[in-house]
Amino acid sequence: MLAASWVRPAETGVWVPTSVIVRAMLIHPQFDPIAVAIGPLRVHWYGLTYLAAFTFFYLLATARVRRPWFAQHGWDRQRVEDLLFFGVLGVVLGGRLGYVLFYKPAYYLQHPGEILAVWQGGMAFHGGLLGVIAALAVFAWLRKRPFLEVADIVAPCVPMGLAAGRIGNFINGELWGRAADPSLPWAMVFPQSGTDLARHPSQLYQFGLEGVLLFALLWWYGRSQRPLGAVAGAFMFGYGLLRFTAEYFREPDSFLGLLALNMSMGQWLCVPMIALGALIWGVAQKNASQR
Repeated sequence: MLAASWVRPAETGVWVPTSVIVRAMLIHPQFDPIAVAIGPLRVHWYGLTYLAAFTFFYLLATARVRRPWFAQHGWDRQRVEDLLFFGVLGVVLGGRLGYVLFYKPAYYLQHPGEILAVWQGGMAFHGGLLGVIAALAVFAWLRKRPFLEVADIVAPCVPMGLAAGRIGNFINGELWGRAADPSLPWAMVFPQSGTDLARHPSQLYQFGLEGVLLFALLWWYGRSQRPLGAVAGAFMFGYGLLRFTAEYFREPDSFLGLLALNMSMGQWLCVPMIALGALIWGVAQKNASQR
């Protein structure tokens, strides 16, 4: 007869059978990734989260350009629609190329035909950010507006789109968290991971931190007229800091693991974001004080 396995969670210090903890833990429901199926048409949840992200951006940016300090420079709904077009290109192309270059360059060097196969999965926020920055630069040049003015409009409108994306990650049961104390009330088993370990639902942490919290802070900060570039700098600093924190609860990519200083690739990519965001914000404040 096999002996029962026992564990002692740190919070309680009481020894209990692992079978009790496993039954008590939440289990990811393994949603069907297809939200709607009509004949041969398949609409995936992840695609719907992208639609939600772009819808959030359009609605929020349309509201934001009504601020007098933007409206007086000719910003209106038509410009927001044009900006959205550039933004979609930046997100999709930059996100995909960022994943290819930052996370699996060796693989895609051997399989170049799969680089554009976005339906197979594989998007990176930091690549998407670089893509959006490039798209905004082109838009600003074509519309003859300061780049930082465009970035200040966009920055508070992004986090709710990120929140939608994290919900998509959770529905797909991907990008799960690191192992958690099984007694944690919201610890969750992700069968997709191939183990029965209790894990942090890090997708939901990121939904709350990089999405809802960052949106609330930036929308509040952007209610008043700020120095040129200040809102964009606050976004970069805030996102970098919150993502860096959330990465401590997120399982590193299996093909990379932890890098130098026991930091994940996501954390290393956040370091320059934090530094650059602080620099942009500081320069914006200094320039405003000298006027």
